[in-house]
Amino acid sequence: MATDCIPQVTFQGDGFAKPVVARFDLPDASSDGGLVLIKAVDTQLGLTERLAACLDDAREPGKVLHETIELVQQRIFGLCGGYADCNDAARLVHDPIHKLVLGRDPLTGLGLASQPTLSRFENAVGHRELHALTHVLADTVIAQQRRRLKGRVTRITIDLDPTDDPTHGQQEFTFFNGHYDTWCYLPIVATLTFNDEAEQSLPAPSCSHSWSASRSSTSWRWRATHGWRSGPGG
Repeated sequence: MATDCIPQVTFQGDGFAKPVVARFDLPDASSDGGLVLIKAVDTQLGLTERLAACLDDAREPGKVLHETIELVQQRIFGLCGGYADCNDAARLVHDPIHKLVLGRDPLTGLGLASQPTLSRFENAVGHRELHALTHVLADTVIAQQRRRLKGRVTRITIDLDPTDDPTHGQQEFTFFNGHYDTWCYLPIVATLTFNDEAEQSLPAPSCSHSWSASRSSTSWRWRATHGWRSGPGG
């Protein structure tokens, strides 16, 4: 295997006509090449652009270095690459692939937003904007399935399941849940099933109280069924 002292690995055997050498000492390398495919899908769906349009930018225009769409894309593409925390921005700031998927030159382009910038960005999003974001995601799933199935749907099954995410310390927006007997977040996992196919994930409101989450999810049931029926051929 490759290490700091062994910057390359050679593969050889019956499956290779010639030895294959993998090198890891090249400058400006990245291990996140798969994000290029994620970027292609996003371009086709226009998803991050629609999500960014839901957000209000209260910053002074003359002092803005990273546009809202760039912050949205950096955060989403980072999550897709397995980087869950804003702290990861420190080591990704000059990653060539992460700059490329934001439309910047991978070598000479402007570096990505820092961890403090991403944290301020996330904390500035309000309840109204979160509600709009979840509807954009839901509409995207429903629209894609409507086009794919061309109205040939006889049954739509909607399943809503709360999942406890225990918290520790003084985390923001965490509450005690009597059912789970712990302080936690309580995201709702919503899935759609068309006919007898596999489930399709939908975003749903997150809440720390089961009854509140159940009540707020009523709009998802209406939106999924009526949103489908209102479309062409639905």
